[in-house]
Amino acid sequence: MAQGDDSSDDRKTVMPGSAFGRTARLAALPVGFAGRATLGVGKRMVGRPAQAVLTDVQRRTADQIFSVLGQLKGGAMKFGQAMSVFEAALPDELAGPYREALTKLQDAAPAMPASTVHGVLENELGEFWRDRFTSFDDTPVAAASIGQVHRAVWADGRDVAVKIQYPGAARALRADLRQIARLSRLFSILAPGLDVKPLIAELQARVEEELDYSLEAASQAVFAAAYADDPVYLVPGVVAHTERVLVSEWIESTGSLAQVIATGSQEERDLRGEQFARFLIGSPRRSGLLHADPHPGNFRTLADGRLGVVDFGAVAHLEHGFPPAIGTLLRHAIAGDAEAVTQGLRDEGFIRPGVTIEPTTIAAYVAPFVEPATVERFSFSRIWLRDQLARVTAPGAEGMGTAMKVNLPPEYLLIHRVWTGAIGVLSQLEATAPFQQILQEDLPGFAHDVEQ
Repeated sequence: MAQGDDSSDDRKTVMPGSAFGRTARLAALPVGFAGRATLGVGKRMVGRPAQAVLTDVQRRTADQIFSVLGQLKGGAMKFGQAMSVFEAALPDELAGPYREALTKLQDAAPAMPASTVHGVLENELGEFWRDRFTSFDDTPVAAASIGQVHRAVWADGRDVAVKIQYPGAARALRADLRQIARLSRLFSILAPGLDVKPLIAELQARVEEELDYSLEAASQAVFAAAYADDPVYLVPGVVAHTERVLVSEWIESTGSLAQVIATGSQEERDLRGEQFARFLIGSPRRSGLLHADPHPGNFRTLADGRLGVVDFGAVAHLEHGFPPAIGTLLRHAIAGDAEAVTQGLRDEGFIRPGVTIEPTTIAAYVAPFVEPATVERFSFSRIWLRDQLARVTAPGAEGMGTAMKVNLPPEYLLIHRVWTGAIGVLSQLEATAPFQQILQEDLPGFAHDVEQ
């Protein structure tokens, strides 16, 4: 069967909720918003302050968005997970009531019935699939956007995690993302100025890769080999796979970064934040691949202090590590060389030919972004991230005036998604760590002549 094929097998058992029901729930979102917006106009007419009305509309919109996304899988869940890493950018009065719901989007979803699980295993591993295991637990231990994970014991006695793709995932994922793309304006209500269109486009571009577990198995095997016997990180080895089933070595974890965000001590936040950053920055140099799905549920905390890493369905292939231009541009920005930064951005395609922009304006625009690399230890925080979002979306040359002139070259799309997502997680963790040192060790082009 061709990967992504809308065959009878895909239609036989579909993901929870009919196609019509899923579309209806997503389509109901703008209708609900229209009603709330109309109500907001009425409240302003009778004297309620505009900001109070906006906050009320935001609260109600967020409640409906997260409720619908949390009930669905496919693209709706994947979009919700991707959006959840930006929770730190939302104002406290809006984010507070929904922080728990966002964490659930990162780490959980409704499960498939056992009969459906058995059907997928029979289709993928054969009629006698049970002979491959000495035991198999029908209750899933984790569930996410396009698959869920079961604990089992392989025939050779190894504890394994069995990742099983939801039947109908291909069709549902594509349909959800198409529908969400049509509704992208609605999501900006949560954080005015936060453009989700590039995020949706990136998710759509990666659909085919993430639906084929054979590709994920190949990427995971590369990471596992690169981090074999590592004292800080654990990447589970691949035991077996098909396009829709992936069997990996089991990781005995105490939770994920989502739990650290919710209840961790400052010491734990700092430790895990540093481990998280070192993995994302260092893995391209070490493995030639970049883990491209940095939401907290994919990073598991181990009792012995190590960090387990799972879910390699989305990766960026960086054979020689990060492009040296990134480190060079950071170095010039720290040194205050506005001319070199501007020319470097032009050379890499971030500023298109013919676009006029003053180097001093570019320098002012990028300076806060490079702040974590200017000091020995930097403390990420929700307040810092919200300030950056407000700054770049504000009117004026150093805000939207510059943002509208900056282009994102295709070869940097996935890197940009990972870095912005990682900054969101670090801000949720409110971690303090030696980020400058991490960049010096693992980011090509950065280490030369960095001013302390």
